[in-house]
Amino acid sequence: MKLAFVLFKYFPYGGLQWKCLRIAAVCQARGHEIDIYTMSWAGERPAGMTIHLIPVQEKRNHKRYAAFQTLIEPMLSSGHYAAVVGFNKMPGLDVYYAADPCFQEKASTLRPWYYRYSARYRFFSAFEQAVFKADTNTELMMISSVEMAHFKRHYQTPDARFHLLPPGINRNRIRPDNADTLRAEFRHTFGFTDTDHVALMIGSDFKRKGLARTLRALAALPEALSTHTHVIMIGQDKEKPYLRLAKQLGIAQQLHLFSGRDDVPRFLFGCDAFIHPAHSEAAGNVILEAMIAGLPVLITDVCGYAHHVVQSKAGILAPSPFDQSEFNVLFHRILTSPERAQWQANGIRYGQTEDLYSLQDVAADIIEAKAHQHA
Repeated sequence: MKLAFVLFKYFPYGGLQWKCLRIAAVCQARGHEIDIYTMSWAGERPAGMTIHLIPVQEKRNHKRYAAFQTLIEPMLSSGHYAAVVGFNKMPGLDVYYAADPCFQEKASTLRPWYYRYSARYRFFSAFEQAVFKADTNTELMMISSVEMAHFKRHYQTPDARFHLLPPGINRNRIRPDNADTLRAEFRHTFGFTDTDHVALMIGSDFKRKGLARTLRALAALPEALSTHTHVIMIGQDKEKPYLRLAKQLGIAQQLHLFSGRDDVPRFLFGCDAFIHPAHSEAAGNVILEAMIAGLPVLITDVCGYAHHVVQSKAGILAPSPFDQSEFNVLFHRILTSPERAQWQANGIRYGQTEDLYSLQDVAADIIEAKAHQHA
């Protein structure tokens, strides 16, 4: 069968983008032909898949997305595809992978009343409604039960259309037998001593991931601890605002920013804690990656995968509403508590006993089932 995969843009190291290619690769391995439609593509192109680049000239995001959907709609509705799989919300999808949180929930709880009169609101509301409204037939691949509840409340979407996927964690994040050697090599390479505390963050969109919250927590540590504590952020975003903030806080030498990398596992095995004080996070694969690698984790309770931290007892949840002073205390605790060894052991054990790895296979099953309905 021929399948169309659609996403607004592709770039290496994006979680949504990585999942799109992993699911497409499983479908391809099962004998299906894959076409991918996108506005931009950065990085290597997957062998055997056809990438359709759709140029769009609009400057503002919601206008660009609207133009993109208008341009690809005739191609997707031509009857050439057994199923159209979307990784961003838009009309005309047979299957949608729900990486993003419920827009309507955010608009109603986090935005002022007048936001609903904006063109941006009207666009994103309409595109979300096209996917989730009760009388459409789009199958919904969910990664968060919390977000699933939000969509049901706002759109009365039938339960039968929802499919809660297991996480799709890369097995190369599992802590290996030689992790201590890898840790020593990592710290030698980057100039950290055994007595340094190194906190790791991963993710593009530094604001949403809470980098500023972590920097303020680092600056609030007692001086004797602060001078031996570092924060590493791996991701792609504008760096200047955070370099400026670190300088203002007096911790410029302790912030290390890296763009997306292929060697993330060595960071997971070499650091001391994983910090993810996100403002919003539909799921958070990086949380599970850190846990199974043996890093104690400190995250906000708004993360879709926060329940895994609770179940595994592999770290700490910062409660809502977020309070910076309280988070500062938790940041100190995740670095110094005698509980660290137990958090580490619990996370490693959780990775050995839970299915955290089969998302792409289950997703391919759902896509095939939908495609067979059209056959």
